[in-house]
Amino acid sequence: MNLLNDLTKGIFRENPVFILVLGICPILAVTTSLMNGLGMGIAATFVLMCSNVLISLLKDLIPPKVRIPCYIVVIASFTTIIEKIIEAYVPTLHSSLGIFIPLIAVNCIIFARAEAFASRNDVVRSWLDGAGMGLGFTVALAIIGAIREILGTGRILAMGDHAGYAVLFEAYQQAPMLIAILAPGAFITLGLLLATLNFIRLKRPVRDK
Repeated sequence: MNLLNDLTKGIFRENPVFILVLGICPILAVTTSLMNGLGMGIAATFVLMCSNVLISLLKDLIPPKVRIPCYIVVIASFTTIIEKIIEAYVPTLHSSLGIFIPLIAVNCIIFARAEAFASRNDVVRSWLDGAGMGLGFTVALAIIGAIREILGTGRILAMGDHAGYAVLFEAYQQAPMLIAILAPGAFITLGLLLATLNFIRLKRPVRDK
């Protein structure tokens, strides 16, 4: 049960975006489309899982006074690996995400899990924690990216030269709500989602009564 809890808590109870409100910078910057959100989420999940595992393995060997610099080296190494993989095999995504791929190295979600969990637990639990938190982060990015892309273009799953698939009527596609894929749209979308989820959470105890 503890292992299942380690995996699922990042998706629901401790979602890094919707509950803990961490990693907001890439959320606001890259979620102009569903594919961008998925790409960033998968990259961050890879770094989370790998860094959690390695830090868990090395936790007894790292002197307390230099633990943060060691975490930085580990996380930056895996960030470089995933950046090169994306650049080699998905250049269109690499071009879309730009500087925000290397900035995974300073993502507060990854540092928080390294310090609060991986440095205090075994390898299996650390891997599950990284997977769960990464999946929760990816789901949040995908939801926000899908909403912004649909409202901002009337289409979904656009990437590079592929225009995506129409999901709203043609008249809307001719004059979409462009603000949705601009910076204000990111703040508005995230704010409305957080407000809705908080409203549901606050109302739930009342229903139980």
